[in-house]
This record gives sequence, structure tokens and C-alpha cells, in this order.
Amino acid sequence: MRGNFRWKLISLIALLGLSVYALLPSLRYYTMSPEQLAALPAEKVDHLRDNALKLGLDLQGGMHLVLELDRSTLRDSEVPAAMDRAIQILRNRVDRFGVAEPTIQPQGEDRIVIELPGLLDKERAVKLIGQTARLEFKLLKAEVETRRIIERLDRILATRVAGAETDSAEIEFMRPLTERMPFWPEMPFQGAFFPESDMLEVQGLLASVDIDSILPIDAQLHWGRNPEPYQGYLGRILYVCDRRSQMDGSGVSNAVRRIGGDPTRPNASSISLNMNAQGARKFRRITSQNVGRFLAIVLDDKVASAPRIKERIPTGQASITGSFTDEEAKDLAIVLQIGALPADINIIQEMTVGPSLGADSIRMGVRAALVGMILVGIFMLVYYRGCGVIALIALTLNLIFLLAALAGMRGTLTLPGIGGIVLTIGMAVDANVLIFERIREEMRAGKKIRGAVEAGYNRAFRAIIDANVTTLISSGVLWWIASGPIQGFATTLFIGVLANLYTAVLVTRMVLDNYANRPGVEKLSI
Repeated sequence: MRGNFRWKLISLIALLGLSVYALLPSLRYYTMSPEQLAALPAEKVDHLRDNALKLGLDLQGGMHLVLELDRSTLRDSEVPAAMDRAIQILRNRVDRFGVAEPTIQPQGEDRIVIELPGLLDKERAVKLIGQTARLEFKLLKAEVETRRIIERLDRILATRVAGAETDSAEIEFMRPLTERMPFWPEMPFQGAFFPESDMLEVQGLLASVDIDSILPIDAQLHWGRNPEPYQGYLGRILYVCDRRSQMDGSGVSNAVRRIGGDPTRPNASSISLNMNAQGARKFRRITSQNVGRFLAIVLDDKVASAPRIKERIPTGQASITGSFTDEEAKDLAIVLQIGALPADINIIQEMTVGPSLGADSIRMGVRAALVGMILVGIFMLVYYRGCGVIALIALTLNLIFLLAALAGMRGTLTLPGIGGIVLTIGMAVDANVLIFERIREEMRAGKKIRGAVEAGYNRAFRAIIDANVTTLISSGVLWWIASGPIQGFATTLFIGVLANLYTAVLVTRMVLDNYANRPGVEKLSI
């Protein structure tokens, strides 16, 4: 008997040691001040954060987004595949973005829920997630043809303006397009330059007519992606491109941000593109057949850059230059490397949870757990006396094992998860109540302590197993079919029940068996 006790004690100590080891990064990370974390090397902080217990969106703050797939360009039969592809692409984008433990899951037929714990840069996240990243390479029309198309469009707009009833307040708005272009003859690129101050009026004029019916059938207009400075003006270029693209983003195998890709901006960020075998063949053909022409790199219908093809490029390498910040270039490289979404997505709901609200949730949740544990502890001590102390030790071990398992599994603790922990506290005590009541019954029947303990555990065991197994099944099903916070509740409940079976049955019995087998023991504080 003593040998069995020794091995049980060794296994308990080993399990407790592993649990403490798994929880040490969490204890260090969440007890250190921001100043202390800042003083550590970046690699050390990353190691602590990666191995610490993750907190959900409701506890540490972050972003909650609901996206809707645009089904207008898809057949109903194509929607499921498009959803799967969109979720895969979004997950890859978010993973590259560096968010810890994001949640990306479908909702209904055409909606996607994204939770980004710890991310508060709303504008950057929305831009990264919502960008379609449709990449195309298109040739620009020759300078003579570009000029002719813009002037023809201008004449049609002028005729439209002349036939409309206007007042003096609209005269400035209706200035011809060509009067808005300060450097048309001197422009060193194939396009029309419009100052940023005129952009709203120019776009309004263009939106007032059916552009496709005016342009040649093989031509298409694209605005520049970013404002460009030129001779003291800040404006955008209106490019006239071939409607047909020479190749798309499927030919790109890799995209990385780099510095100095644009010789006119040696310190600016750019994106370097490497083609796959098929893309390299297409790019080699395009560049060899169009030396001297301008090739527009069009991203989501906007021209990111339009370099001149100086010579045949056999290597399948290209670069996108422009007015990019470091973050813009990095995010653009991410979406280009991952690939384009199968259809446009619209953000129909967005919510930001601040870290202060998350801290309040943590305090309230921990307070609820502590109050519950204290009240349960008082009851057990008053009602079961010495055995109540054993039950509280088992309960404490239960919580340690539960949190250690979450940390070791890289799980995420949410506010509903804390609710699952509180429920686990009640279930752990319930198992001990069953056991202690059975022991009391056996002692009233006249059995000695050793026999009462053995009979009490044997009689209560089946009821405890039945209750815990049914809870395991229900929490497992809940975890499988649920999502988000409900899944967090199911996770902590499932792990807590397993820990409860070990601590409330095996650990407490080990202690009581050891006590009952001591010579001369005739009383049990129960």
C-alpha cells in the first residue's frame, strides 16, 4: 500500500511540476510592467508572449469584423468554394500580419467573422483584410492615342455641360478636363495629370457619363493608386490602358517589401515580385514584344506604377514602386503573395474593444471566480471540516491543471471561458460532496475509517463518472458546433471536467487512503 502511495505521490508531483513549468511564461508575462517588458530583448518578449496563455478579444481588446462575400459575380453553386477560398486567404493574410490567436470562421452562407485580439490599428487591419488584391499587368495606350481619347472625352463632357442649365456656382465645377491638366504637353509619362484639389470635380464629371460607351472598345481608364508630386503639384494620373490584361496575379510566386526599388526615390519602399514558371514565360513574352512601351501594374483597378519596358526581361522579376509607407509596402506584399480574394468582400460590421474594457472584464471575471471559490471553500470547511480542506486542495490543483493545459495547448482564455472555470469549481466540489456523504453513511453503519473510505469511493464512483462523462460529451459537442466565445466556454469546461476526474477522485482518495491506513487512526474529520 505504501508503495502505491509513493508512486501516486511522485506522479502527482511530476504533473504539478509540468503544470507550473507551463504556467511560468504566463506568470512572468502578465505580471511584468510595460517598462519591464520594454527592457527585455525583443526575442525574449516574443518567447514569453508565444508561450503565455492567450487572452481572447473580450479580455485584451482588439477588433471584431463581420465580412460579407459579394455574390453578384458568382453563381450560387460557386459560393461555397469561394467562401472556403476567401477564409483561407484571409487566414493567411492575418497570420502574416502577426496577430496572435485570431479567429476566422464562416457565419451562414456568405459571411465571415474575424476576431483579432490585441490589434487596435483599425485602419490598417481593415485595409489589409478588405483588399481584394486583384493584380493585372496592362499595356498603356500610345501617347498619341491617349491624347486623342482624353480630348474626345473632354469634348463630349463639354457638350453635355453646355446643354445643361447652370448657375454661377457650377461654372468652376464644369471647367473642361484639359484645362485642369497643368502639364499635359510636358508630362514624362503616358497619362493625364490632375491636381488633387480637382479630383472630386473630375471624378464627378467622369461619373456623369457612360465612359465605356465613349471609349474605344479596347481601352479602359484607370486612376493612379496614390497621389504623386509633380512640379509643385500633388495629384493623380488618369491612365488610358488596354482593356485586356497581359497577365494576372496568378503568375506571381513571391512578393516582398524592399528599399530602393525606385531610382528616383532611393530610400522609399517598394514591392519586389518574383514570377513562377508560367508567369515568367508570360512576362518574358510581354517584355520582348513591347520594348519601349509602358506597362501598367494595376492593383484593384488602380495603377500602382507604370514603368517603361526598356528591354526584354527573361528572369520573371518586376517591382511595384510608388508613394508607399513601410507598412503599406509590407501589407501590399502580404496580399500579393497570398493571392487575390475570389470575389469582393464588404465589411458590414466592425467593433473595436479597447484594452481598458478588456481589463475590466478580467477583473470582473477573476473576482467572480475568487468569490465563488471562497464561498464554496467556507461551505466545505464548515460542513466537512478536515475533509473540506482536502477538497479545497484538490480544487486548487484542478485550477492549476486547467490553466496549465490551456497554456500548453496554446489555447485562448475568454470571458465565457472564465465562466466555464467557475462552473468547474462547482462541479469539482459536487464530486467531493457525493464521496463525503457516502463515507458518512458508511461510518454511521458502523464501518471503520478504512472500510468507510473504500466503500464511499466505490459507491460514489459510478455517479461521478456518469455525471462527468455526460458533461464531457455535451461540452465536446458544444465545442464542435459552436464558435467564438461559446467555444471558449466549452474548452475550459471540457478540460476542467478531465482535471476534476483526476483531482476529486484520485488525489483526494490518495490522501484519505494514506490517512486511514495509519496505525491507531479511529476518527475522521468529516
